[in-house]
Amino acid sequence: MNKDIYTKPFFKNNPITVLVLGICSSLAVTVQLKGALVMALSVTIVTAFSSLILSLLRNSIPNRVRIIVQLVVVAMFVILIDQLLQAFAYDTSKMLSVYIGLIITNCIIMGRIEAFALGNKPWPSFVDGACNGLGYGMILIIVAFFRELLGSGTLFGFQVIPASWYIENGGWYMNNGLMILPPMALILLGCVVWIQRSIQKDLQEK
Repeated sequence: MNKDIYTKPFFKNNPITVLVLGICSSLAVTVQLKGALVMALSVTIVTAFSSLILSLLRNSIPNRVRIIVQLVVVAMFVILIDQLLQAFAYDTSKMLSVYIGLIITNCIIMGRIEAFALGNKPWPSFVDGACNGLGYGMILIIVAFFRELLGSGTLFGFQVIPASWYIENGGWYMNNGLMILPPMALILLGCVVWIQRSIQKDLQEK
């Protein structure tokens, strides 16, 4: 199996920073690391297993109903994850609200199915889906790390900036309220894109 399947989704072909897919969810669920991690895992599971199933079915799906079948398979996994979260992690499910359901419309999933799974064998399709989901999740977690740390002084809900540092306790620090607002997610994402393209010169536009 080509090693690019493993590496490209993280750097040279990252779904968010290079292909600019899944931007909406990356802005909406990165206020806290916990939500970003759950969304990352959810998208990875859906992308991997949807790619696997549709690769197995690729030679038996009539072209005229191809998109409908893809949506049904993706929706099945999204509903399953949504129900599991409601059953075992209700607070997280409530925090993510409609964004778990909107995984169905995530361009990354349909894009990998169309671009890879429908033309390749099941195992490479599964790996491609998983790696693209993880590449997407990596960016979410990077953005969420800085937003939660600088916006709330916490990581995964645990206080990491000492209370004695805060101005109200006689210190010098104050949480940056801008960090928890959607515009800051876009700014941080732009910084990640800039850093990546500064390192990978081949991604720069001529």
